[in-house]
Amino acid sequence: MKIKSLLEQFGKDFGRYNHFVFFSLMFTFNPYLKTMIKATNINKYYGKLQVLKGVDLHIQKGEVVSIVGPSGAGKTTLLQILGTLDTQSNKNDSTLLINEEDVTKLSDNAMAKFRNCHIGFIFQFHQLLPEFTALENVCIPAFIKGTKKEEAEKRAAELLEFLGLSHRLQHKPNELSGGEQQRVAVARALVNNPSVIFADEPSGNLDSESADNLHKLFFDLRDQFGQTFVIVTHNEELANMADRKLTMVDGSITR
Repeated sequence: MKIKSLLEQFGKDFGRYNHFVFFSLMFTFNPYLKTMIKATNINKYYGKLQVLKGVDLHIQKGEVVSIVGPSGAGKTTLLQILGTLDTQSNKNDSTLLINEEDVTKLSDNAMAKFRNCHIGFIFQFHQLLPEFTALENVCIPAFIKGTKKEEAEKRAAELLEFLGLSHRLQHKPNELSGGEQQRVAVARALVNNPSVIFADEPSGNLDSESADNLHKLFFDLRDQFGQTFVIVTHNEELANMADRKLTMVDGSITR
């Protein structure tokens, strides 16, 4: 089998560079991996302005995909539709499956529940609630899901410890650095163990060192928890680290 022979060729100690190469080859060659996102013929109009033009996209489980392109190309609009925060203009002749669920057929309540359970979001600005501690902010999606307080706090504390913030559990956002705030936001995105994480310019508001740490963290999280990541970014270093880099121009994916 090609994957096995590739793995044997690389050996047990890839190093991070070969690790990325391996994942890229795996997603290229393995037809048996589960499809996490399947979108076909996605169009979006705002009035007469067409922002997305028949976008087709397949993303496999555990894949890290970056989306790049100039401002106004439609990247964030596509991300919002894939993340069920917005809807395509042509629902009747397009498809959007996430984790094998046809989300276009869900009611508003069912969609909200699906989003809470299966999707995590990381934004350029952390969007933490200032009156709550780091631990409480991370727990909010779990509380919405109906998770018991003790279980939610245990999961949140474990994530914050994994992210190097075990000493910051009771600190409020204004007591955290920019990098720490964004890591709390990452933990919040992960607390319900979602199938896919959507990130929109996640390091755009960070200094270069914090950005580098965040970028490496995404791949550590994929390796540790198996989530799929779809990342819109202008950061070429992050984009090039991904298993696949997609480029958008004028509402279409060009490569």
